[in-house]
Amino acid sequence: MADVFEVLKQDHDEVMRMLAELHIGPTALTGATDNQLQARKRLTEQLIIAESRHEMVEEEFFWPVVRKQGPEADKLAERAVEQELKARQALAKLDRLGAAAAEFEPLLTDVIAAGLEHIEFEEQQVWPLVRQAISLAEAVELGNEMTGGIRKSVS
Repeated sequence: MADVFEVLKQDHDEVMRMLAELHIGPTALTGATDNQLQARKRLTEQLIIAESRHEMVEEEFFWPVVRKQGPEADKLAERAVEQELKARQALAKLDRLGAAAAEFEPLLTDVIAAGLEHIEFEEQQVWPLVRQAISLAEAVELGNEMTGGIRKSVS
């Protein structure tokens, strides 16, 4: 039974793996082949799906728990949700572009930077506050709820 932080960390690690792979290319500007660009686009689509699923589960289960921890936590949750909204908008634009499009790489660079910043924000600022506020049993229960939400969103 994984607690909420383990569940979130698994998602973050998977997203970071995809971001790192996208960061290193190859890109249209560095001479990527059509097959490489198609693979890049598929990986971007996988990132979009993973991010969407992660954010949906966070919004349903995690952020309400965070908000209950008081005004400081509520402000952190609001900031995180704003970051996620901007990410969704950028990912939607990215989804409409081919990997060879001139706008693709600059937008992807922004998405990568924002994604890494958001993950760091959650892990360094939000999680410590929540860890202090909820018991291990509550963290495990929340982790189970989130795991169930993830499974439901996949099927």
